[in-house]
Amino acid sequence: MSAPEHFAVVLVTAPDMTVARRLAKTALQAKIAACANIIPTVESHYWWEGTLEQSNEALVILKTRQALVAQVEKAILESHPYDTPEFIALSITSGSRKYLAWLEENTLDEYL
Repeated sequence: MSAPEHFAVVLVTAPDMTVARRLAKTALQAKIAACANIIPTVESHYWWEGTLEQSNEALVILKTRQALVAQVEKAILESHPYDTPEFIALSITSGSRKYLAWLEENTLDEYL
């Protein structure tokens, strides 16, 4: 099994559950993520085009290999309706060996 730092958690916001589910399904079907969690409502506050905005969004949390993050980003950006969608990848520094082995088994081998 790979070390924890070979894996990542990706955060992506979506305008609603329909889009969030579509983004999760896209990543999972391509095997570029092993798991997707969706938090149905987060209240987001942010600057957009010089104005302070607020909106309700869904948050998609994807678990993947570090080597697949670029592929996940490409897939998300190709199908996301936002002009500038949130896409943040965080390195995993520690995790259950059994869970990380499962994550590794359920994503594409980065050497394919």
